[in-house]
Amino acid sequence: MKLPGPDHPITITANPRRVRITAGNVVIADTTKALTLKEASYPAVQYVPREDANMALLERTARMTHCPYKGDANYFSIKADGKTLENAIWTYETPFPAMAEIAGRLAFYPDKVKIEEVG
Repeated sequence: MKLPGPDHPITITANPRRVRITAGNVVIADTTKALTLKEASYPAVQYVPREDANMALLERTARMTHCPYKGDANYFSIKADGKTLENAIWTYETPFPAMAEIAGRLAFYPDKVKIEEVG
């Protein structure tokens, strides 16, 4: 486990805007409670509460990855509009203590879904 610091900063802040995630014409998630995670020089990521996602469209996959700063990630595919978007979502169900705020939240790959801030 590595801790964020000056050499690898990670910040988590509440996004004041509404965040909507769609796959084709299907809304996968719509929330006013997204958290924005900014990590080092990577693009910002929106972490959405599960209660604001249509979990019926998601299917857990066997994929797992490990981040030395956040912990082990699990993945979901999205089944919508007659298509399956493989491993389009990742989640840290039991992240390291420094990242506890994102526990169980969903993050989406921007090349697989449309992520927009509205309102």
